[in-house]
Amino acid sequence: MSRDEELARLEEALGHTFADRAHLDAALVHRSYCAEHPDAQPNERLEFLGDAVLGLSVTDHIFDAYPNLPEGELAKLRASVVNAEILAALADEMDLGAALLLGKGEDASGGRAKPSILADAMEAVLAAVYLDGGWTAADALVLRLLGDEIREGASGPGGGDYKTRLQEVAAQRFDQLPRYQLRSDGPDHSKRFYATVMLRGEPYGEGEGRSKKQAEQAAARAAWQRLQANPGDDPDDRTTTLAHTAAGEGHDA
Repeated sequence: MSRDEELARLEEALGHTFADRAHLDAALVHRSYCAEHPDAQPNERLEFLGDAVLGLSVTDHIFDAYPNLPEGELAKLRASVVNAEILAALADEMDLGAALLLGKGEDASGGRAKPSILADAMEAVLAAVYLDGGWTAADALVLRLLGDEIREGASGPGGGDYKTRLQEVAAQRFDQLPRYQLRSDGPDHSKRFYATVMLRGEPYGEGEGRSKKQAEQAAARAAWQRLQANPGDDPDDRTTTLAHTAAGEGHDA
C-alpha cells in the first residue's frame, strides 16, 4: 500500500478528509524515525496540542451534557475517558500503527503495537485534524470517537457495569443468566457492534458500540432499565412459580 493510500485509509477511519494531508503525515512521525531521517520532525509537539484539544472537547461536552454532576464527578468522568489506555484502543481499532513512521529498531521491537506510542500518535492525529479543519472538525471527531465511553462513564461511580446489574436481577427473578447475541458491520478498521440481550428466550434490550463490550453494556443497560421501570414486564410476575417449576424452559409472551 502506498503512503497516499495509507493516509486515505486513515482519513476514512477518522471521517475527516484533510485539506492538507501533510498535517496527518506529520502526526505519524515517531521520534525513532527522526534519528534515521534528520530532516523529519517528531510528532511530539502535535501530541502536546492534541492533548489540550482532547481535554477541552471532553470537558466542554460533559459540562453541558451533565449539568447535575459536581466538579469532582466531572473530573472523574473526564479521567475515565481521557487516558492512554482508551486512546491506544482507539488507535488500534483504526489500525493506526500500520501508518506510523518508525525507526527500524523500534519497528522491529513491535513499536506499531505499543500502547504508549499508539496513544501519543492518537493525540497527534487529533491535533492534525484541529490544524486542518479547525475546532469544529476536531470536536466532532472527539465526540464521535469517545461518545460511547462518555455515556458509559456517566452512568455513575461503579454504576456503569450494567451487565453485572442485569445478571443479579435475572438470577433473582428468572433463576437464569442473560444471554447475548452479537453482530457487527463495517470495515475491520471501523467496525460497529450490535448486541441483543435475551432473557428466558425473549429479547429484552438492544445496544450498539465500537466494541463488543460497549454493545453488550448498552444492551444490558436497556434491559435493566426496562425491568426497573416495568416490573410487570417480567415473565415471572405473570406466573409467580414459573421460574421455580420450569427454569430453563421457554414461555409464551
